[in-house]
Amino acid sequence: MAKPGKTLEIRTSPHILSGYSVDTIMFNVVLALLPITAFAVFAFGLAGLLTLSMALASCVLTEHLICRASGKPTTIGDWSVTITGLLYGLTLPPSLPLWMVAVGGVICVAMGKAMFGGLGYNTFNPALVGRAVLQAAFPVALTTWIPSFGAGRFSSLPSSTLTLPFTEPTVDAITSATPLALWKFSQEATATGDLALGFTSGSVGETSSVLILLGGIYLIARNMMNWRIPVSIFGAVAVLSGALHLMDPARYASPVLMLFSGGLMLGAMFMATDMVGSPMTSRGCYLYGALIGLVTVVIRTWGGLPEGVMYAILLGNAVTAHLDRWTRLTVFGTRGKEAAT
Repeated sequence: MAKPGKTLEIRTSPHILSGYSVDTIMFNVVLALLPITAFAVFAFGLAGLLTLSMALASCVLTEHLICRASGKPTTIGDWSVTITGLLYGLTLPPSLPLWMVAVGGVICVAMGKAMFGGLGYNTFNPALVGRAVLQAAFPVALTTWIPSFGAGRFSSLPSSTLTLPFTEPTVDAITSATPLALWKFSQEATATGDLALGFTSGSVGETSSVLILLGGIYLIARNMMNWRIPVSIFGAVAVLSGALHLMDPARYASPVLMLFSGGLMLGAMFMATDMVGSPMTSRGCYLYGALIGLVTVVIRTWGGLPEGVMYAILLGNAVTAHLDRWTRLTVFGTRGKEAAT
């Protein structure tokens, strides 16, 4: 009886595996977000908990229903939609009506992810797609803030939270301004310690810069995040805002305020670094991060809104494919112009 011959397997590159599956990477991102999520609930109480829960539930349920409707196995087990739900919830005001939160969650997954073909094919960060649509549809609700660490935050809710769908929310008399809004409209600076530790008003998860940095460092240490992107974003923000501040300190915010306030930390660490929406080349990552940082400072300084991170990242996502093409390595044995054709 003849022995079976050996089979030669011919496969395309890459031939070296990192040892990390998609599920493993996504699960570790969720782990990095858990301290930020816990602090958000601690800072905003029941309002923060319900906002995050509704954001997560609406995203997961939408993903599951889309998979079932298309006849495919559900993909909620790969943790990617969990990340989308958490990030989306962390970008929202804690007083946002829950029905608006749910609408945005459906948009995140249906428009920002499934419409492009699912995981790995989305051009834009799905969480920011949902947030951007809500910003355009409900601008007042998306820019209404409540103070953090309120005395009754675990026993009461903002009056706007349980507003019925398609009715105008009732805004509490006690509202608060974010550090960026205080500077933009009143030239009032916020203490650096409050900015770093999260003792300020703002979106559910943008307050504690220290926890966001620690989560990002954890992913970088595990080689699950490209450090070039946040470093170039922070560098561009520091250089441009620093130059403006030197020119006129009374008019332009300091680099510390620009770096530690608003959604910059969360966006730079967990949204701009999305592997699908960011460049693959090192030079492309530097250019991508610099573009996001510069656009953020421009919008914050001269735009009508005090915050610009969301729009800056979406713009960066839009040019990612061009950056990859412009910065790709020359193929061995060809000239630069020949390789580009």
